[in-house]
Amino acid sequence: MSTIKVDKLQGTSGSDTAITMSGANATVNGTLAVTGVHTVGTNAVATSDGGAATTSIVQGLAKMWVHFAGSGSQTVGDSFNQASITDDAVGRYTVHITNDMANDAYSGHYDAKAVNNNSGEATYIQTYAAGSVSIKHYENGTNYDGQENSVTVHGDLA
Repeated sequence: MSTIKVDKLQGTSGSDTAITMSGANATVNGTLAVTGVHTVGTNAVATSDGGAATTSIVQGLAKMWVHFAGSGSQTVGDSFNQASITDDAVGRYTVHITNDMANDAYSGHYDAKAVNNNSGEATYIQTYAAGSVSIKHYENGTNYDGQENSVTVHGDLA
């Protein structure tokens, strides 16, 4: 096996160093254009806007989201990592997650467009499970199928 040892790489069309290497680390200057499919490890971080802190990219991503019409059939407009929706009763659904969460201790958000007049409206998550989240929408104490429903899940995938 051969080894090439360099400190800097420079393109033929410019005078600026494109890549600087030091040990196992490399710094890329300018724009990095990545094509094809690439895996980002669980240790990938992003620097805050002010540059004072870093945050985990993987931890900050939504792990499941769906937007669907609830009246009549559950027509999914768009989704990510969402397998199916079960109509449990009027105003109640279970959204099934394709790739399960690590446990039921994740963060979820549910919102629905009001059917009547927004009076006494409530939308909330009833139960969390590793593979699903159950939601409920009601207005003035009566369950209604929300016209437009949005569910988002953040947390750790299994």
